[in-house]
Amino acid sequence: MALASSVRKEPLRYLEERFVRSGFEGFSDQQIIQLLLSLVLSSRKSLKLSKECLAEFKDLSGFLAASPPELERIGVTRSSMVCIKLLRELPAEILRRRIFEQPFYKSSKEVFDYLYYSMRDLKKEVLKVIYLNSRNQIIDTVDLFEGAPERIPIRPRRIVEGAIAHGAVALIFVHNHPSGDPSPSRSDKQFTRDLVFIGEIIQIKVLDHIVIGSNRYFSFADEGLIQKYGLDFLNFRIKRVSDSS
Repeated sequence: MALASSVRKEPLRYLEERFVRSGFEGFSDQQIIQLLLSLVLSSRKSLKLSKECLAEFKDLSGFLAASPPELERIGVTRSSMVCIKLLRELPAEILRRRIFEQPFYKSSKEVFDYLYYSMRDLKKEVLKVIYLNSRNQIIDTVDLFEGAPERIPIRPRRIVEGAIAHGAVALIFVHNHPSGDPSPSRSDKQFTRDLVFIGEIIQIKVLDHIVIGSNRYFSFADEGLIQKYGLDFLNFRIKRVSDSS
C-alpha cells in the first residue's frame, strides 16, 4: 500500500477525506496507522507516533499484532489500544456472526475464514474446538489448550467433558501454526487420529481438524484423513473382536 507522496504533504483532514471516498486504496502503512491513531490523538501526535510504530513494528501487520505492553512501551495510549483491538476484532466478529447465523456447517473454508483473523498472529499454538448439534449447527467455540509451538498436550477427559456439557454430537478442531506453514507434522497426524478414536468411543463425530497458517490452511477432512482414521478405528475394533473370539 505504498504511496509516492509524503505524509507531510497531506494534512490529516485530506487523509480522512480520501479514506471516506475510496477506503485504504493508495494508503501507505504509516498513513493507515496515523489515521487510526488520529481517532484519539492530535494530528501532530498521531503523525509522530505512526512513524515510531512503523519503525518499531516494520509494517501494518506487525503493528496490529503487537501486544499491549509492546504498544505501551512506545507511547501508544490506552484509548488507541482500544481502537487497534476494535480494528482487529471486528472482522472476526462479523464472520463469527455470519457463520453462526447459517443453518449448518458447510466447509473447511468457512471455518478458516471465521477463525483466521483471531488466530493468524498468535505466537503460541492454540487448539480450539467447535461444538455442533445434530444438524451441524454451531453451538459454541472454545479454546481447549495453549502451548509452545508443536507441543499442545491432549487431555481426552477435558474434550469428553466439554462435548457432553455442550450437548454436542459433532466436533471440529482447529489449531494454528505460528510458523505460517499449515502442513501437518507427524504429531499433528497422530493427535488427529487420537481425536477421531476418542470421538468414536464416545459416539461424537469428529468432522475435521483444521490447521491455520499464513493466509492458508490444511483440512484433515478435505484430504480424506478423517475418514481414514475412522476406518482405522473400525479395523482396530474388528481385530479386537476377532482376537478375543
